Amino acid sequence: MPSRLEVGTALLLAAAIFIAVWAAHRTPKPPALDYRTSTMVPGPFGSRAIYDVLVQLGRPVQRRLTPLYGLTADTNTTRRTAVLVELNPPRWLQDAEMEQVVRYVRHGGAVLTAGAGAGVTACAGWRMDPNGFIGDTVPVVAPATGLDLPAVARVLKRVPARDSASPRLRDLIKRGQDESDPCDSLVAVRAETLLATVTHKPAVLRLWYDGGGSLTLAADAGWFTNQVWRDTDVPVVVLPWLASPRGQAGRVVLDEYHQGFGGDDQSVSALTWNWLRASPVGWAMIQILAIALLWLAVQTVRFGPALEVIPRRRRSPLEHLEALGAGLESAGGSDTAVMRLLAGLRRRLSRMGAVPADNKQMQLWLESLALAMRNPRGRAAVKRLRHLMNEHNGGDARVLAVAQTVEDVWQELHPPPPAPRTRERF
Repeated sequence: MPSRLEVGTALLLAAAIFIAVWAAHRTPKPPALDYRTSTMVPGPFGSRAIYDVLVQLGRPVQRRLTPLYGLTADTNTTRRTAVLVELNPPRWLQDAEMEQVVRYVRHGGAVLTAGAGAGVTACAGWRMDPNGFIGDTVPVVAPATGLDLPAVARVLKRVPARDSASPRLRDLIKRGQDESDPCDSLVAVRAETLLATVTHKPAVLRLWYDGGGSLTLAADAGWFTNQVWRDTDVPVVVLPWLASPRGQAGRVVLDEYHQGFGGDDQSVSALTWNWLRASPVGWAMIQILAIALLWLAVQTVRFGPALEVIPRRRRSPLEHLEALGAGLESAGGSDTAVMRLLAGLRRRLSRMGAVPADNKQMQLWLESLALAMRNPRGRAAVKRLRHLMNEHNGGDARVLAVAQTVEDVWQELHPPPPAPRTRERF
């Protein structure tokens, strides 16, 4: 019969799998159609194709998820912004961001805008026509023969200087206040039409400024969508616009912050969690992690009663000594004791202290010691040591005999001092 713990663990595992499946089906799916012209959107109206094509061509490209502050701060040629792309984002640039863009263009930077371009198109003094409801489309004049290009829904039209001011500046003008507008310093020295309609109206215009900077204005943002790039030859015409006109090294920076992605309020952990919740691969990773944690919990818990083992009793100190003696006896401990006694005698007689020696060296030393003895009794004692060392039988009696003979040799070499004389009293 299964225990309560096993039944509870099985129920917990089934509940975790049910919650994971329910949460996967409950997660809101992304909208079927996203009309933002963003490289983050893979739908027909998104611009994911631009990013994928640039990556496949080996072009350095970056999706910027932060505001455009400090746009001109980086001077590294590999990290510098070569072309800034604004694909008709729903958010417009702040005044501080517009100042950065104007300064970037005046210092030789290149900017490509589609549609309103987050306000950059109006800052340059142009607007889209028609500005509201899209009527009939107008065919364009292909820059090369054999290209299948779609018609444009809007064209570019110049506006008066007052109308091209930023919304904040227009509010200040209505109130009678005066404030300098960064767009006032953005004065083009020449204009170049890159794409025109059959009615000779500019659809894509490039404006050049002092310092070598340029603004490429595209009226129809639909030319940058995934569906158009897939079904027509628009990539052949648009890709040269995504390169720096002056051939400067750097990255193509795609502004995704004003498209509604990223931002300072979204950390890396929040973006990772959102991806895990919205992606099927992320949900699979979450479920695998949940199963691994449950497996670890199941392996940690011990099921059933504890197993009985053979009882182990610690030996007493006397039993330890008996076991040690038996081990020495079985391993020939008497030979070791004999060699240690002889080594101690050699150490006491040697001027060099402890000298390690094996059996052969000890034999040679005993022969030399016999020659050094002064009387026959000492030489006989050394002879007994040699005999006892070579004899491997006897056990404890042999060790005792070696110890006594060692003392005899020591006494022969070091006789006791004579007793002091005492004076006789008369």
